[in-house]
Amino acid sequence: MTLSHLKPTVPKCWLFAASGAMWSAVGIMMCATGIGWLANSGLVRGMGFELAGLVLAMLFFRWWFGSIAHKNIRRLRRLPDRGCFFAFQAWKSYLIIMVMIVLGITLRHSSIPKHVLAVVYTAIGGALILGSFYYYRHLARLMRTASRRRVIP
Repeated sequence: MTLSHLKPTVPKCWLFAASGAMWSAVGIMMCATGIGWLANSGLVRGMGFELAGLVLAMLFFRWWFGSIAHKNIRRLRRLPDRGCFFAFQAWKSYLIIMVMIVLGITLRHSSIPKHVLAVVYTAIGGALILGSFYYYRHLARLMRTASRRRVIP
């Protein structure tokens, strides 16, 4: 008897949905944290920092997070029609996630001013949210393709 029967297998579409949901949830959480830190900065100053974070988010997405999402989508497409639920991220990505969590905790407890961290959190959070749309777009394509196959002419 092997442990493989304990592996939670799901249809591939769930892997795309899980990836998109995780990227969205973490992105929203990071943006909300950044906005919360700026709540006491005053409207004009806070909006300036948020604008800087949003511009950086687009740059991070364009040059980093977008390519990570595309690479993960290509990896997911190569998987069989049913796979382990935890395969929605590559094993190396779980290590990167752990490092980023530790880095986030370290930054939050550092002496770096919160309005500066708000820019970083908004930039990374915004890039994650933008990257999540790649997963949702691919999930929609997968669902359309699956529904076309079920239609009998």
